[in-house]
Amino acid sequence: VQLQAFGGGLVQAGGSLRLPCEVSGIIYNIYRMGWYRKVSGKQRELVAAITSGGITNYADSVKGRFTISRDNAKNTVYLQMNSLKPEDTAVYYCNADIKTTWRNPTTTNYWGQGTQVTVSS
Repeated sequence: VQLQAFGGGLVQAGGSLRLPCEVSGIIYNIYRMGWYRKVSGKQRELVAAITSGGITNYADSVKGRFTISRDNAKNTVYLQMNSLKPEDTAVYYCNADIKTTWRNPTTTNYWGQGTQVTVSS
């Protein structure tokens, strides 16, 4: 199983970016999917998450600006980031809880490789 994140880059404050993350490999079912971010010298933090049923939760710092969504047919999770601020600058990682076969009694947690988002003031 691989998680491949795209869409990072440099954007001015107030701008927008959309981060897709595609899951590939042998997959039986994908459950919770999420986006985390990490700034150098700080711990990785949850940005947003979405269940297989579409229930979402967000960090307080991004509520009203970021939207997480998923396309189950494409095994892809998206993070739409609007009204970006310099403090959103970080490496963004996608994450998912996955079963590769129906025999798995529990899910396995997987991480993507990270994509850099830089917001200039």
